[in-house]
Amino acid sequence: MKVLVCGKGGSGKSTVAALLAKSMAKRGYEVLVVDSDESNYGLHRQLGMELPNTLMDHFGGKKEMMGKMRRSFTEGEQVSLFDEKWALTDIPADATTEKDGIKLLAIGKIHDFGEGCACPMGALSKKFLDNLAVGEKEMVIIDTEAGIEHFGRGIEAGCDTILAVLDPSYESLLLSKKIAEISEKIGKSLYFVLNRVDEERKAAMLEFLDGKRVAASIPETKEIFRAGLAGEEFDFAVAEVEGLADLLTG
Repeated sequence: MKVLVCGKGGSGKSTVAALLAKSMAKRGYEVLVVDSDESNYGLHRQLGMELPNTLMDHFGGKKEMMGKMRRSFTEGEQVSLFDEKWALTDIPADATTEKDGIKLLAIGKIHDFGEGCACPMGALSKKFLDNLAVGEKEMVIIDTEAGIEHFGRGIEAGCDTILAVLDPSYESLLLSKKIAEISEKIGKSLYFVLNRVDEERKAAMLEFLDGKRVAASIPETKEIFRAGLAGEEFDFAVAEVEGLADLLTG
């Protein structure tokens, strides 16, 4: 299964992705976490890893990818990166770090002023996920950038299930409508994860969602807050995320 985690900025996408990865690994799954957010520099810390070299670097870097894209637009040249399907074991070791049954792959990162847009990273994310074959007892968890630009890039086409993380804000709830609309159009399973909620917030959000599928409601705990603020590994379990894992594997 390939599970894509999306939502507005600050909703807790990386928190959910990291906790879910930890839960799945403890269940004996081989887990690949794909960091497709070019501006996220914290996910690897939540997993207790070093930030790996990027898949973009493996393919020659951003300038090389941008050159291929320009030639594709102007000359009709096909941007070909994969000659055959990849399994998890085919992913280049120089583009991943690994710990406790979890591999982390970063697509690409913005490092410098004026280096250009993230379009090549989006294109690489789509091609990689379309090409990746996932076997039994394997799970891929994709942590996306904020908003819904990844839908426009077609990244969801290579995924099985979408998890939309919502925090208790009007912006997040409004975005949920667009995510639900697009997910239905492309025929992808969609579940909502309510994050940083108490019973009052949960009730209000459920009323807004009006019967849409909510897979988990995660409270705001001191443990998550402290680890997230300090950039420390999430070495604890969260009952609501365990329930989410049950749902996805059941």
